[in-house]
Amino acid sequence: MKFFILTAAVILAVAQARPDSFDAQAELREFKSDLKEDGSYEYRFQTSNGIAQQEQGVGGHYASGSSAYYNPDGQLIQLTYTADENGFHPQGAHLPTPPPIPAAILRSLEYIRTHPQKDQRQGHVRF
Repeated sequence: MKFFILTAAVILAVAQARPDSFDAQAELREFKSDLKEDGSYEYRFQTSNGIAQQEQGVGGHYASGSSAYYNPDGQLIQLTYTADENGFHPQGAHLPTPPPIPAAILRSLEYIRTHPQKDQRQGHVRF
């Protein structure tokens, strides 16, 4: 019985790990790559299963681009981004966003901003 359960678990794991046949048979539809002498570059590619990527920039200094693919549920995932001296900045509807700041907290922050703290200790100067 243990052998049967182990065999069934292995078969199930292999079946789930196997790529979708549509993705496994994907072909490259478009590919372009250009590197210039000044260090700037551009590339793009697209596959038959809906994966697309493009980017342009100056090596080591700046880049911007986008990518798209379909998730296993069939939803189109699109991402645009820039990367520069301030870091990587992605944008996409699928990315998590922070919740809005509650109104009471915003009022508290405004109160603090408009009422600077005064040190009550005598002879103490706060910088």
